[in-house]
Amino acid sequence: MNLPAAHRRVLISGASRGLGRALAQAFATNGDRVAVHYGSREEEARATLASLAGEGHVLVGGDLSEPAGAADVARRATEALGGLDVLVNNAAVNLPHPLADTSYEDWAALWHQHVSVNLLATANLSHLAARRMIDQGTGGRIVNIGSRGAFRGEPDHPAYGATKAAVHALGQSLAVSLAPYGIAVASVAPGFFGTERVAHRLSGDEGAAIRAQSPFGRAGTADEIAAAVLWLASPVAEWASGTVLDLNGASHLRT
Repeated sequence: MNLPAAHRRVLISGASRGLGRALAQAFATNGDRVAVHYGSREEEARATLASLAGEGHVLVGGDLSEPAGAADVARRATEALGGLDVLVNNAAVNLPHPLADTSYEDWAALWHQHVSVNLLATANLSHLAARRMIDQGTGGRIVNIGSRGAFRGEPDHPAYGATKAAVHALGQSLAVSLAPYGIAVASVAPGFFGTERVAHRLSGDEGAAIRAQSPFGRAGTADEIAAAVLWLASPVAEWASGTVLDLNGASHLRT
């Protein structure tokens, strides 16, 4: 297998803002070409695209919650980049639905939405990307964005925690099945990290409690998560295939 350390073709789902933008910037700075996927936030995705170093990056919009939409996104990204070497499954929804305060109708609808985006879209894009990597014959990398919540529980967001646990398990299954093709698959499990979406929580009344979750006394950053993903996608990280890498500042320890 001959996976390069740079000049790779990278698809990042959910890259319009937040962690997705940080991921796109990290790969672009590394010298890779990036397909910036977005679902509905086209203006923000264009801002991400404009922020990337280097040339040859592309914008790919589409609904990943349906199999046909995922196939269309993968096809257009692959055609625009001329192939695919790295997939980062970052797209996700995380909407509150505490059981005691959520009607059954809303509960069922929110579970369906979380499963469709967080789990099934990840599974479908992984299949589409891996088949392309197999056909290319040069190996590849798939990195999934999981969550600390898969291990410690998410009482107000149970579908999020459950689907992220399933994403971790999916990544480990694929790591075994795709290794003979030189494709390494890994996941990261971040704790709380700051983005524009949660900035109000860090600056508000609960900010001190969030920072106190870690003995470092702070929240993580999107750039720290992106740096770990960039390493897992590198040629030297093949032996990390199958791992679920905790990135939570010692806020939740497991054995």
